Amino acid sequence: MDMVFNTLSNSSKLKSILVIDDEAIVRESMAIYLEDSGYNVIQAVDGKQGLALFCEFQPSLVLCDLRMPEMDGMTLLAKISGLSPETPIIIVSGAGQINDVVEALRLGALDYLVKPITDMAVLENAVQNALHRSYLEVENQNYKDELEIANRELQKNLGLLQKDQEAGRLAQLQLLPPADAVINGYRFQHIIVPSLNLSGDFVDYFEISPRYTGFYFADVSGHGSAAAFVTMMLKSLINQPLRQFRTGENQRIINPSELLTYLNDELVKANLGKHITLFYAVIDCQTQNLSYSVAGQYPAPVLVRGGQAESLKDDGFPLGLFDWATFNNKNVGVGGGFKLLMVSDGWLEVLSSGNTPASESYLLEFAQSNPIKISEFMEPVRQYQNDSPPDDITVFIVEKEQQ
Repeated sequence: MDMVFNTLSNSSKLKSILVIDDEAIVRESMAIYLEDSGYNVIQAVDGKQGLALFCEFQPSLVLCDLRMPEMDGMTLLAKISGLSPETPIIIVSGAGQINDVVEALRLGALDYLVKPITDMAVLENAVQNALHRSYLEVENQNYKDELEIANRELQKNLGLLQKDQEAGRLAQLQLLPPADAVINGYRFQHIIVPSLNLSGDFVDYFEISPRYTGFYFADVSGHGSAAAFVTMMLKSLINQPLRQFRTGENQRIINPSELLTYLNDELVKANLGKHITLFYAVIDCQTQNLSYSVAGQYPAPVLVRGGQAESLKDDGFPLGLFDWATFNNKNVGVGGGFKLLMVSDGWLEVLSSGNTPASESYLLEFAQSNPIKISEFMEPVRQYQNDSPPDDITVFIVEKEQQ
C-alpha cells in the first residue's frame, strides 16, 4: 500500500517510552527489548520517580506496574492522566485482579498486560497499537480543528456570497487550483468563464502521494451563488478521504468508484436540491495508469493518444439524486504523449447550430483535428471571455509533462 505517510512507522519508531517498575529484572528486560526494537526507553524504580521523569521528559507512552513503593500505580495513573490525558498508558502488573483492571481502564489506561510476560512480542504489539492509536487520535483532532476552521471560513464565504456577488466570486476563485500547474510529472491547465459572477463548474487537481495524483471536473446544476456554494462543499467533502488516506484509515481517495459512492451518500443526505455531474480520476505515476469513474458527466472527456481521439464514456448517475446509485471503475494507460481534454456542456452550447447544441461527436472531431491547447478550444467562444455566456464555459486539459 503506497501512502504519503506510513502510520505504523510514524507511530512506533524513535518514540520515547517510560517504564516504571520496582522489580529491576522485569523493568530492565522490558527496557532492553524495547530499545532493541528502536525505542528510546526511560526507566523509573517507583511511582514517585516515574512521575518526576514523566514531567521532565514527556514520553510518548508509559508502561507502569500497579504495586510499587512510594506511589502505587493507580495513584500515578490518575496523576499522569490528569496532566496529559492524550498520553497512552499500559499497565503491566502481576496483580491480575479484575477490579484492578476495571479501575485502571476507568482512570485512563489504554491496555492491561499481566506479568510475567513470557512473549515480549506481545508487549511490543501492545506498544505499537497504543502508539498507533494515539497517533491517529492526534491526527483526527488536527483534522477536526482544521475542519472547524474550514467550516467557519465556509460560513464566512457563504455570507459574502449572499451579500456581495463580486466578493463571492473572489472567494470561489481562492478555492480553485492554479490555472497551470505540474504535479508528479503531469501538467494541468484550466480556464473557467462563468455565466454569472459565480460558476457552477469546478475543477481541482492535487497530489495524493508521490505515487498518486487526483483530479476532477464537476458541474453543479444551476448557476449563481447556490451552485457555487455546492462547489465549495464538494471540495470540503473530498478533503476528508484525502486526509484519511494520509493517516492510513482508508484508500477511498485512490478508488474513484468508492469516492463517488461516498460523495453521493453525503450529497443525498445533505438534501441541497442540487445535483452534480462529475468525472473523477487518479493517475498512478508508477504504472502510468489512469483509473476513473463517471457520474453523469457530459460531454465525456476525450483522450488523445497516438493521433487518435476517443471518448471516455461510462454510465453513471449524477451525484446527489439517488441513494442507490452505483459507479464503475475504468482504467486506461497514460504514458508519454497523451492528452486528456474535458469541456463543459456550456462549451458545446455556444457552438450550437440554431437551437441545437453541438454534440459529443463534434467535440471528438474538434479534438482530432485541432491542437489540444486552451487557446485553441477558447477561440470559438472567445467573444464570451469578456461577456456573460449563456452557460458556464470550462476547458480542462491534463497531459504528461514534456521532458
